[in-house]
Amino acid sequence: MSSGIQLSHQTLTVSQKNLATERKICNPFVVVCRASVADTQTLPKNSSTLSLKKPLMITKNLPHDIHDERKVISMGKSGRFGGKFVPEILMTCLTQLEAEFNFALHDSQFQEELRTALRDYIGRETPLYFAERLTDYYKDKNGGEGPEIYLKREDLSHLGAHKINNAIAQAMIAKRMGLKSVVAATGAGQHGVAAAAACAKLSLECTVFMGKEDMEKQASNVLSMKLLGAQVKPVEGTFKDASSEAIRSWVGNLETTYYLMGTVVGPHPCPMMVREFQSVIGKETRRQAMEKWGGKPDVLVACVGSGSNALGLFHEFLEDQDVRLIGIEAAGFGLDSGRHSATLSKGEVGVYHGAMSYLLQDEEGQIVAPHSVGVGLEYPGVGPEVSFLKETGRAEFYSATDEEAIDACQRLSRLEGIIPALESSHALAFLEKLCPTLANGTKVVVNVSGRGDKDAATVLELIQT
Repeated sequence: MSSGIQLSHQTLTVSQKNLATERKICNPFVVVCRASVADTQTLPKNSSTLSLKKPLMITKNLPHDIHDERKVISMGKSGRFGGKFVPEILMTCLTQLEAEFNFALHDSQFQEELRTALRDYIGRETPLYFAERLTDYYKDKNGGEGPEIYLKREDLSHLGAHKINNAIAQAMIAKRMGLKSVVAATGAGQHGVAAAAACAKLSLECTVFMGKEDMEKQASNVLSMKLLGAQVKPVEGTFKDASSEAIRSWVGNLETTYYLMGTVVGPHPCPMMVREFQSVIGKETRRQAMEKWGGKPDVLVACVGSGSNALGLFHEFLEDQDVRLIGIEAAGFGLDSGRHSATLSKGEVGVYHGAMSYLLQDEEGQIVAPHSVGVGLEYPGVGPEVSFLKETGRAEFYSATDEEAIDACQRLSRLEGIIPALESSHALAFLEKLCPTLANGTKVVVNVSGRGDKDAATVLELIQT
């Protein structure tokens, strides 16, 4: 017996054993389904009208040797996660994009241009800063002993967040491909600003889709995007809805338009590209740690929305089994409140925006709206590689509530004179639970993925209420 999912007015025939629901999908990039972990050794094979070229193979016995993990990831699959759940019309575009990306990785001219942009335009490398007063704060709470806390200062990058690392590189690829315009989607606005700036620098047209709710919360970033020359299009809802609209726009203009993905989600090769361009964060951290104390960090901590800043820090250290990787999700009003963005804590495996990963979904496979005081963490899924790191146990994942993030934002602001973004504040909040468990002198690096100017009014308002 089979059910049908409407995919861009075409029918995808799938087994009810693998997918729990029947859905009409108006976005040709979006397939939402609930995958049975126990039964899905392969996803459904193509029907005659299906847009997918081949089934996504799933390995029940996931590799635990990190070399095997990287081999799987390099093929565009992270264990059983990832894939290309897209219409046939996009398969050629994605194949061309992957070829251009792989060529750029091995092209000395592109790499030199990128190094120059990272150094002279973005201002890399960003500091690895010893947070002395924050360190003393936690030591004082623990009898004078505790870890040494360092901050990877992505907030000091051009435009105030890590997003520009990826945006400038992908805009360069768009230019190489001869495309004239770029579309993007943004939540907190940081990726939108980064995309707008990169396009301005490279003389590309830029259109950014943003949820109306997010535009109200992040008005300063909307103004920045417009000042940089981007057209900002409001969408009913939040980031997930903006992403769908951006993809619709892209699909309607494939010959002239580049879709600039800002995070590690979507079909292959999009997650791999973003992770690769963000991996400069971890590479710098390794080198800086060696310079500062002659070794590696013991613990890396980063917030997790869909995963770009976390993978940017973690990826360099995947083979270093003695380095703990800790990702912090947004628990919102609490994990049992139904109002959170804790996909890895509360989600299940499914397919959304072109790839298989952990998702927030109800019993019928419908996406559940995420919530976080950190708007950039409000996405109902995580990237395939992040899902894989959870499933293999290579990374640990916990969560912090809105209240804990706000407290952490205040704490860093008043102890170190650094205002972190509310997204980054979730990672900082976990230090309250982490520090008492660590030996004296343990080296902890927290990724401050963005600065908090955009959130200052929100934080002050919430503090006063």
